[in-house]
Amino acid sequence: MQYIDTHLHLSKHDYEDINVIIDRAKEKACFPFIVSCCSREDIIEGIELLEKYPDIYFSFGFHPSEVESITDEDLKWLEDLVKQNKRIVAIGEIGLDYHYGKDNVKEQKALFKKQIELAKRCSLPIIIHTRDATDDTIKILKETRTKGVIHCFSGSKETANIYIKMGFKLGIGGVLTFTNSHLKDVIKEINIENLVLETDSPYLAPEPVRGSKNEPSNIVYIARKLAAIKQISEEEVAKITTKNAIEMFDLSDK
Repeated sequence: MQYIDTHLHLSKHDYEDINVIIDRAKEKACFPFIVSCCSREDIIEGIELLEKYPDIYFSFGFHPSEVESITDEDLKWLEDLVKQNKRIVAIGEIGLDYHYGKDNVKEQKALFKKQIELAKRCSLPIIIHTRDATDDTIKILKETRTKGVIHCFSGSKETANIYIKMGFKLGIGGVLTFTNSHLKDVIKEINIENLVLETDSPYLAPEPVRGSKNEPSNIVYIARKLAAIKQISEEEVAKITTKNAIEMFDLSDK
């Protein structure tokens, strides 16, 4: 069995020894994975990881929380980086976040749209962060017509089907395993062909390790829960979700 973690963060600020995290993921066949770098500092660190670890993939982009500090020069820098390295397989995580207020909605939308256009110029999918901003996210995605993954999806069946109809996969992580989560009821109704797995490490550790620092090897717990919900084997979950990830991020020839 092989699993692909399509979204995690791998910073030296979060892990004492990144080599240990990578080795543990490889031991459990939770590899390769896609490291998300979504601030200028993260991207600089991501470049170092990219050079040091030749078998890891990356997504580079500016998170909506970065909107106040990102300039057109930063976007040009990002685009140049992406065009220089084929192991940057997506632009993200990008999107909209209204959780802490709507004072900069206009600026968030503008940055979101610019990065979508950047992704289209680079022929890459996007990884979407959307929090308390579903309607605006859907509206922009319908206008821009692209593809990618809805990171950490936790919405309704209706919202899921809207995203899927537009060509997006749903990123399913540790929340699926939480006892009080309604996500399992939604995912029960969604075809597994539309799902990819992610851990969002070091955040959102799944049961039975909830409360600990998450890491990509824990994707096996998410897969196990998905297998139970779908009433299929873990092998089938691994096969289908890995295929979905390879196709979405065009990993087969990298």
